Amino acid sequence: MTRRLRSGLATAVTLAFIAGLVYFFWPTTLGGCSTLTIVSGQSMEPTYYTGDLVWARCGEPQVGDVVVYEPPGTDGARVIHRIIDGDSTAWVIQGDNNAFLDPWEPDNSQVVGIARLHIPNLGSVVYTLANPYIWISLFFLAAAIYLWPRAEDDADVETPPEGEGEAEASDAVVAADAVVAAPAQAPGSDA
Repeated sequence: MTRRLRSGLATAVTLAFIAGLVYFFWPTTLGGCSTLTIVSGQSMEPTYYTGDLVWARCGEPQVGDVVVYEPPGTDGARVIHRIIDGDSTAWVIQGDNNAFLDPWEPDNSQVVGIARLHIPNLGSVVYTLANPYIWISLFFLAAAIYLWPRAEDDADVETPPEGEGEAEASDAVVAADAVVAAPAQAPGSDA
């Protein structure tokens, strides 16, 4: 009975953990509430640097929040900057390292998420791993290593059991001596 209870409890904990991951990390592109953004550029330094990964969640933005938003007319490009003024109908946004305001004033419908967590340099790693040229290069390297001709190893040569090879070798020597010792006879002679 105890074993079943522990097994059921472990299953429940695992399912709860998976449900939590899905809830917190389901992307906005699939109807979820999370956005992962790889920072590019210097406009948010020293808060974020190029290559940092920022996790943003949906919510009600306020002045002072760092938000990810999609400006109109940019074909889905995203900007990650700080709200410095405005309200839900038109936010005034600026990068921490910029001396000028963003040319767009997004409303809440254009704000994809509010920055909740950032991991320095992880975006660079993700970007590198997502690069198809890296994967193609690794594939060719693996194929070259696999297909490269190999030298014959001594382990590949079969060695006969002890004593068996010696008898065959001595028989071959005796046979060779017999061939050499036998005089050549002329055709038709009776020796």
